[in-house]
Amino acid sequence: MEIQEIVVYGTLWCSDCRRATRLLDQAGKPYTFINIETDAQAAAYVMQVNRGNQSVPTIVFPDGSILVEPSNAELQAKLFG
Repeated sequence: MEIQEIVVYGTLWCSDCRRATRLLDQAGKPYTFINIETDAQAAAYVMQVNRGNQSVPTIVFPDGSILVEPSNAELQAKLFG
């Protein structure tokens, strides 16, 4: 299954998740936010791609690449690089 937009896996209390989604909003990039605390499949996926850790935000891009806990600079480079 090919994703068409950015998917952000995170939690509602995570400040890094809020920072990343705020940057995506400011950039006008559409995304889907999935709360891993209420979605067991999403939590399992995040643990799978992060060697057993629930590292958030885990951001999946349409090209299949993944950024985990990116800085603003890393996320901007991915979006605009």
